Amino acid sequence: MKNEKTNVMRLLDGKKISYSSHTYKADPTMTGEDIAILLDEPPSRVFKTLVTQGKGTSYYVFVVPVNAELDLKKAAKAAGEKSVAMIKQKDLLPLTGYVHGGCSPIGMKKQFPTFIHETALQYETIFVSAGKVGCQIEIKPADLMNIVKCEAVDIAALME
Repeated sequence: MKNEKTNVMRLLDGKKISYSSHTYKADPTMTGEDIAILLDEPPSRVFKTLVTQGKGTSYYVFVVPVNAELDLKKAAKAAGEKSVAMIKQKDLLPLTGYVHGGCSPIGMKKQFPTFIHETALQYETIFVSAGKVGCQIEIKPADLMNIVKCEAVDIAALME
């Protein structure tokens, strides 16, 4: 069965960036760690995309392992802000074009300053959302960082 292409995949195809797609049966109660289990991957290699707001109308995107929490102080420092706060879930779709659980750092309506946790560089490939619930892409961290113009920094509190 051929997987349906998402906008993220079409964008990567257009830029000739190598990736592989992985689908799974989504459930609204799933956590990122549940998805890592379904992918048979360590949670430290599967990343979630979080969107924050700084002062005023500045937005920032942070990509962290699913077994970590975004450290808002470290995130603010990376973004050059005094503080950042998570956006409300209802604001995610209008702002990014993505729904909760299917938010990808690639192909948002507007490209916001993006930061990825430095542990991504430990892996040959990592997993991020393909822009749709139930679909992930596996991509080289350097390729992801190149397409979204992000930098790798310490922005997370890693969980055990």
